[in-house]
Amino acid sequence: MMPGEEELRDLVDGSRWLTRALGVVRDSGLPDAWIGAGALRDLVWGERYGDGFDPTTVRDVDVVFFDPTRLTRDDDQEATALLARAWPQPPWEARNQAAVHTWYAAKFGGDPISPYRSVAEAIATWPEYATAVAVRLDSAGRLEVCAPYGLTDLLGGIWRHNPARVDVAGSRQRLARQRPARRWPGVTVIEPG
Repeated sequence: MMPGEEELRDLVDGSRWLTRALGVVRDSGLPDAWIGAGALRDLVWGERYGDGFDPTTVRDVDVVFFDPTRLTRDDDQEATALLARAWPQPPWEARNQAAVHTWYAAKFGGDPISPYRSVAEAIATWPEYATAVAVRLDSAGRLEVCAPYGLTDLLGGIWRHNPARVDVAGSRQRLARQRPARRWPGVTVIEPG
């Protein structure tokens, strides 16, 4: 167990909404499926550094899965629709991490990227270290954590650029759009640079 994992488990267990979302994802049949990024950050930072977690403010529930046999954007839309049929309320956004290389450059610019070999490899490229974390429920209902850089920034309320995929300019744009210090007054922002 990595440092901070028990704290993260307690925060997730305390959220009926996220626990339900995790159950929907587990039961969906999507291969190697996890919830990560913003929804998880919003829970942790809302509870620890803000005014509490409000699921109605979650912009999207990032569900990542890994299926190298289905590599079209239609497959992502079908996966998102599958989750919405099971529970319509959350703003689901499912993305097959095995297919990211087929659309990433067209959407974000730059050179083509190599195919990811796993969900963990994809998570390691997410824009901030605090959001490079995902969780899922195993078949027995236990929480599993995927955090390639650990949980220090997520639990410590640190917004820090992860240079693995996003450049400094892109990180500054995200910072201006997300406004973490305003949303969670106790969060420390380390300016990209």
